[in-house]
Amino acid sequence: MAELRLGPVLRYVDGSSATVWVETSRPCAAEVRCADGGGGESRTFQIAGHHYALVQVEGLTPATTTSYDVLLDGTPVWPPPDSRFPASVIRTLGEDDAVRVSFGSCRWAAPPADEPDPVGPDALDSLAARIAADPDGERPDVLVLLGDQVYADETSAATRRWLAARRDLSDPPGSEVADYEEYTRLYYESWLDPEVRWLLSTVPSCMIFDDHDVIDDWNTSAAWLADMRATPWWRERLLSGLMSYWVHQHLGNLSPAELATDPLYAAVRELPDGTDELRAFACKADADPASVRWSYRRDFGRVRLLMVDTRAARVLDEEARSMLDPGEAEWLREQALEGPGSYDHLLIGTSLPWLLPHLVHDAEAWNAALCRGDRGARWARFGEDLRRRADLEHWAAFPASFAALAALIAEAGTGARAPASVLVLSGDVHHAYVAEPVWPTGAPDARVLQLTCSPVHNAIPLAIRLGFRFGWSAVARALGRRFARHGGCAPTAVKWRKTGGPWFGNQLMTLTLRGRSARLRLEQARAGGALKTVEESTLTTA
Repeated sequence: MAELRLGPVLRYVDGSSATVWVETSRPCAAEVRCADGGGGESRTFQIAGHHYALVQVEGLTPATTTSYDVLLDGTPVWPPPDSRFPASVIRTLGEDDAVRVSFGSCRWAAPPADEPDPVGPDALDSLAARIAADPDGERPDVLVLLGDQVYADETSAATRRWLAARRDLSDPPGSEVADYEEYTRLYYESWLDPEVRWLLSTVPSCMIFDDHDVIDDWNTSAAWLADMRATPWWRERLLSGLMSYWVHQHLGNLSPAELATDPLYAAVRELPDGTDELRAFACKADADPASVRWSYRRDFGRVRLLMVDTRAARVLDEEARSMLDPGEAEWLREQALEGPGSYDHLLIGTSLPWLLPHLVHDAEAWNAALCRGDRGARWARFGEDLRRRADLEHWAAFPASFAALAALIAEAGTGARAPASVLVLSGDVHHAYVAEPVWPTGAPDARVLQLTCSPVHNAIPLAIRLGFRFGWSAVARALGRRFARHGGCAPTAVKWRKTGGPWFGNQLMTLTLRGRSARLRLEQARAGGALKTVEESTLTTA
């Protein structure tokens, strides 16, 4: 009899349909049955000995909430008979409903309940506990996970023991994951956490990778990539990372219409074993990153979310260095400008913050000039070493891309049919803050903010606390200007100021968007499983 190994994970939801992802123990028919009569069924497909299905649920009614069951070959497997959680539900939005978007990044898997947690309570566990305690109360309409859903290069003690039973950890890559099977272990560890498993079954989610989903500093520079490609274990690691991301995260980001026209999805479902087909796709993505688009768009009524790939879409040639390749940049522009007046809020999800503390921004722009060779070969070598050691690879490290994003935001946010807000959602930097740009001339009509929130569950070293607090100070800004002068860096297209934070802790931000109004709430996980509000503010009014 088929068993449910992982999931269900509720992914895409609109007014009448949804998708639910599962992993099963063997080939079977996976079915979702909703209490209101909606449902769907799909045969599993096979990748590297694992069996998955993405069930498309049809027949849902807008502005309703319905519970659902999962069946494998007709046998109920979800919810478990001994579940301590309420029924998993699919909630569809109505035309005039508020949209609640909770977001964050950087989540180490929480240890078992009987083990101490070295980094404190998990914000997703805490969110699950609150929703479970009041199933009819407020909950996010979508959970936006902005990278580092799994850590391929920083494994837990339990995973290291599992790896050691499988292979010799004295051989590279040591205690890091090496292949597809080992990636599946990371997802089991992360998504089988009881609270997180239930949360992901009942709150829709959007996801995008960041570096640790593959390796720290992934695609930081052309020199970095050349060094990694010379490493014997790198190719298998990268291909396995892309394959596992496609299966576990990317598929669920797509709408039913997009799935229906996706040739890779069709191929792996038609084949008895889709491993070779998916591996060929990953090989092509490695050889020609511009041939694959991981970015995507989601619309929630009059809220538009553009999730942007800031890792695999990079152009690394120092003379043409760009956060996004030309095709990706054009896609972002088209999606942001399509249908003026058709949305009230534009959310740009990018794992890496656009606006950083001023010292960090100037240091990254200065470093980019050094690595480009503007101060000579000796400084270029120093700059490359510093770039890797200090993780100098955000939007500021791609000055032309930083300016292009500023210009696009201004264009999308200007005019009689401009949205009320353009909000850049980011994570990565293990703290939270709000920053507001100021245009010297021609300020957009929309309210523009950088909203950064991380980690969901991770370490926050003292150096990060001290460094980022100092990074916003007047002294740090003066020091940053000296870096910029040394590198001959051009003035930035926008100025900005911090309007909230920095806040340190395991945390989530939630946007409540109703009509043209927007409110922001920052909550931190506390001992005992509670979420405490540490900041709440109005961003725009109707």
